[in-house]
Amino acid sequence: MSTLTTGMSAPAVADVDVIRAHFPALTRREGAHPVAYFDGPGGTQVPRVVAEAMTDYLLHHNANTHWAYPTSAETDALLAAAREALADFLGADAGEIAFGANMTTLLFHVARAIGRGLEPGDEIIVTELDHHANVAPWQALARERGAVLRWLPLDVHTGRHEAGAFARLLSPRTKVVALGAASNMLGTVSDVAAMVQQARAHGAITVVDAVHYAPHHLTDVRAIGCDFLLCSAYKFYGPHVGVVYGRAEATAALDLPRLEPAPDWVPECLETGTQNHEGIVGAAAAVDFLAGLAGPADTGPRRERLARTFAALHARGESLLARLWTGLGAIEGVTCYGPPPGTARTPTVSFRVEGHASEQVARFLAPRGVYVSHGDFYATTIARRLGVVEEGLVRAGCSCYTTHDEVDRLVVGVQALVQGAH
Repeated sequence: MSTLTTGMSAPAVADVDVIRAHFPALTRREGAHPVAYFDGPGGTQVPRVVAEAMTDYLLHHNANTHWAYPTSAETDALLAAAREALADFLGADAGEIAFGANMTTLLFHVARAIGRGLEPGDEIIVTELDHHANVAPWQALARERGAVLRWLPLDVHTGRHEAGAFARLLSPRTKVVALGAASNMLGTVSDVAAMVQQARAHGAITVVDAVHYAPHHLTDVRAIGCDFLLCSAYKFYGPHVGVVYGRAEATAALDLPRLEPAPDWVPECLETGTQNHEGIVGAAAAVDFLAGLAGPADTGPRRERLARTFAALHARGESLLARLWTGLGAIEGVTCYGPPPGTARTPTVSFRVEGHASEQVARFLAPRGVYVSHGDFYATTIARRLGVVEEGLVRAGCSCYTTHDEVDRLVVGVQALVQGAH
């Protein structure tokens, strides 16, 4: 088991039909077919309670911050509550949580600040398994500051980092290590806690992309030990808002660009300009939605309820993943990528249908009420290593509202494509 996951057994949470009732999007149809959303790795659907929280803020509390009138004070209180909620979600303190437009924008911001302290020849470790949001900011620093990028290679046969390679890359010149907790293309969950421990022993700043990890495994920044960790609320049933955990001492040490009158204290020093207040409120509501699947607020602390929810949804996701992997694998001409079920991974499967570009597969499935993603999902280096840059891969991700019947419909749809159905 990954060191990032909770060690709890899987208790009961809300039945999948009860969960689905929270999502108005699930009433959508393609002709006679109800829509099955397998596009969660690119953005999940939103429960009604999240939209209601955002609407309530905009209609009744909308104001800018830190002023001496009621709606401004209410905004301050709601943003403080959101920091508490996301701190519970990540195992952090509220004073270590900041928000931004999205993970990519936040990471460019953090990376630029880190870069001000780099010297020519300093080394940055990035990985071939990552989304390019955790690659491009470091490539920019290599160009601008004369830093050296060191690449942690992907083993295309296992879908994991090449064994033993990380330790060989570390050196006295290693200043930054940028790692992905889970691959948004292959579903691979990496033992970033072990790598962070090695990196910190070399004095490196550690940055973890948890965008694909956080929706599926309860994140614990203390157990990981990283300096910074980023995720996106729209991947775990919230609105389009980015979230960054910054260890208080690490954030305070950053040379952050800022306007002179803007806050210079942690964590608000990470936030530039007026934030998306309604989105931040919605992100907190998404955390509370997940916690509520394991019982109301009076049944225990939010972090404990989140742990129960994630343990149960993880077990459910493992079952869905096995069914999807086995079903697709039985179809002639279909190749599934990434680690197999039963290993450290998320319930996300990327696959290729021989003779069909990924977009063709997605267009064939959509009228059948099956929505899947296609392309390289910004994991461009993986696509190059797999040799699928031109045709791309089809990606199907299981979310809290996914059912076994929907998995079967996806498999039947791919089978129909292979058999030449129209």
